Amino acid sequence: MKYSKGEVMQYVREEDVKFIRLAFCDVFGRQKNISIMPEELPRAFEYGIAFDASAIAGFGDETKCDLLLHPDPDTLMILPWRPEHGKVVRMFTSISYPDGTPFECDTRSLLKRAVEDARRAGYTFAFGAEQEFYLFELDEKNKPTKIPYDEAGYMDIAPEDRGENIRREICLTLEQMGIRPESSHHEEGPGQNEIDFRYSDPLTAADNTMTFQTIVKTVARRNGVHVDFGPKPLEDKPGNGFHINMSVKPCDDPDNLYYMIAGVLDKVVDMTAFLNPTEASYQRFGNHKAPGYVSWSSENRSQLVRIPAAVGEYRRAELRSPDPLANPYLAFALMIYAALSGLESRQPMPEAANINLYKADAQTLSRFRKLPETLNAACSIAAESDFIKAHIPAAILDIYCHQ
Repeated sequence: MKYSKGEVMQYVREEDVKFIRLAFCDVFGRQKNISIMPEELPRAFEYGIAFDASAIAGFGDETKCDLLLHPDPDTLMILPWRPEHGKVVRMFTSISYPDGTPFECDTRSLLKRAVEDARRAGYTFAFGAEQEFYLFELDEKNKPTKIPYDEAGYMDIAPEDRGENIRREICLTLEQMGIRPESSHHEEGPGQNEIDFRYSDPLTAADNTMTFQTIVKTVARRNGVHVDFGPKPLEDKPGNGFHINMSVKPCDDPDNLYYMIAGVLDKVVDMTAFLNPTEASYQRFGNHKAPGYVSWSSENRSQLVRIPAAVGEYRRAELRSPDPLANPYLAFALMIYAALSGLESRQPMPEAANINLYKADAQTLSRFRKLPETLNAACSIAAESDFIKAHIPAAILDIYCHQ
């Protein structure tokens, strides 16, 4: 449901709301928030709420530390795990300098700009997220261990699948917040789970991804377990993927889907540092259904991009290289700009790779570009990329690649 500023203030008065969380994230997609009282809400809408940004990665230092949060009323959500009396709600925000200039490291605003650039070019995009995560036991001091919550396998059921009730609670909480989960199941790894979302517009999809991780962590802790979204929590087991489904309109021209995919394939190596932002990300590539090469095919899960079996409005492409530590605002923005480059140049698709790349010989694999094998390699490519320089502020590129 979309709200106006007036409707938000009316809701806060009528529904006994006592705390309003103003949410944002750092450049790596780690969610942050400030809580304000209801009487501060008019000031927040009119002027913004100031905060000290010096302790947040990439947001400045002590010499230039004041930034302002401006709540987006469209994103009002109640937090159902907080008390019924004295409710807590959350809104996402945009960030500016005190003089009103947009803050260049506000990645949510970067995605909004990408959506607007696409609209001006005559295209709209939709995204659907699929995120995997592991559940681990806690020790006697409530510290995380690496002991999986269960030993179940792909799509197993209870009692082997001990995460079934936790996934159900997550999905019910998502529904209470107006987010539509599409499916959930146990994944291949011990204690590994996956929950998928119905597609939505890019900004809503990214907001929902941020909200999803918060809910999973909250529900897991309430059930006495630890959640790990890392790309490779267990060395010899499947990693966690962040599979991103993307579609384009107008879709009356069936070639638009292929131009979109061609653009993403062409730019994916350049943007890998932002899709896979940690050293562990590169340990995931090339095994357990995680791609290692730039390739595409229909349905084939050994490829970087696959086109799932679907028709009409459900026809889409799935990018399989990102992992859940990626900032969804940056990931979606870069995918939009890559797609636009393919659409506007009517870029031809490379030949489909209708083979199992995990079992292919060296000669066959030599025909394909490899994804970067380390974070340093990915950063070197990004730093030299005209595509990245055109769409990622220099401050963000510097933070990612000169940590």
